[in-house]
Amino acid sequence: MPVRDPSAAELDGGQLAGADHVLRADLELLDRDTLEARAHRRGSVTRAQVAEALAGYYELVGPHRFCKAAVDGWRFATSVITQPAWLDIAVTLGHDRDDIIFDPAAPLPAAELAGATLDGAVRRLAETLAIGTRLVNAPIYRLLGTAITPGRLSGTVGLARFMDYALTLDLLENELIDAISQARPTVPGSLPLRDAYLPDTAAITSPGGRLCAGGPLALLAIARPVSRRRGGRADYALIIQERSGRVLNSARRLAVIPKGFHEPLVDFSADAQISATLEREMEEELFGRAEVDCTAGEQLAADPMHASRLSPPMRWLVSHPDPATWSAECVGFGLNAMTGNFEFASLIVIHDPAWWDEHGGAIQANWETEGIRRYSSLDRDQLAELAADPAWSNEGLFAFCQAIRRLAQLGGDKMNLPDITWEA
Repeated sequence: MPVRDPSAAELDGGQLAGADHVLRADLELLDRDTLEARAHRRGSVTRAQVAEALAGYYELVGPHRFCKAAVDGWRFATSVITQPAWLDIAVTLGHDRDDIIFDPAAPLPAAELAGATLDGAVRRLAETLAIGTRLVNAPIYRLLGTAITPGRLSGTVGLARFMDYALTLDLLENELIDAISQARPTVPGSLPLRDAYLPDTAAITSPGGRLCAGGPLALLAIARPVSRRRGGRADYALIIQERSGRVLNSARRLAVIPKGFHEPLVDFSADAQISATLEREMEEELFGRAEVDCTAGEQLAADPMHASRLSPPMRWLVSHPDPATWSAECVGFGLNAMTGNFEFASLIVIHDPAWWDEHGGAIQANWETEGIRRYSSLDRDQLAELAADPAWSNEGLFAFCQAIRRLAQLGGDKMNLPDITWEA
């Protein structure tokens, strides 16, 4: 779906209005060969290159550190900024141990578009129109602050519009990747958009002073019964996605699934809970509920997540609320230096193998995914090899490692997982 109502993105009084001629000129230059060459060049940049460039740009202070880990001895760094208190938190979601409060009066910091920032916004609109990326001006939550204590997660969110984000901080990803792919400098002073929107550690770690978008992303682990193909053993199926080239974030990268922006459907207060976004994303990305896709148009149902409207796989889960049957946990939190996004790394575990018997065949990714990969929790070597794949997005790898560490804690004969240690 192409851009719907781009005129709605009137940042600070319609600053894009005078750039129509530039937009038309950019569109004329974006032929198929140019777009394919650009996509190929961007796709050649690895997650590790991005993490290294951002580590060179920012000089972290205080307790914040770039998340580094070792997987069965293989070491890597990510672009996710975290601290020890934000790791391995295992907060059960949806059972009164998490509380995200919506503040409807929180003002959104004004975005001044001029010079490089205006040019960047116009280029984004041109690329979006040329490629056909889904981009709508839906409301999203922006993080104002969060508090994480052992076993509990709380925070406050306000509102922004998706176009406010898409035409400002979301531009930082392609700016950095283009600089890396063209062997240009990535130090302060060489990236005009980053210098303007996210110039230092203080800007990243103070989400309330800027537009801090983001959301949860979760590894889905599903118990399966004994199978002859797995040597007569029961296990958990772990689901990984290859992101589509038509998505705005982490295009053509590996990620856990579901992965989505934290945004309201119809109830701005109730939908502020992390569990609400995860359940909606499961319905949309895995179970085929197009009506909860926020890029598909206006929401007309008064309660789109009412039990009577749920897909059969989700209805089964809702009717079995016991955490011993299935659970969703936030296992880590971080701020992604790529765009300043907040990342709630999560784990969804379905413990009852009856769900796989009844609904495993219903899992089918939506348009945001180019391919699905399935791994066994018994296959340590393959999971370690997966962690080392350079195609991961930084936030995807962060969430994957946090989730695998939590699965290892659950233990049992259904697990043979690689050792993952933090090196923060």
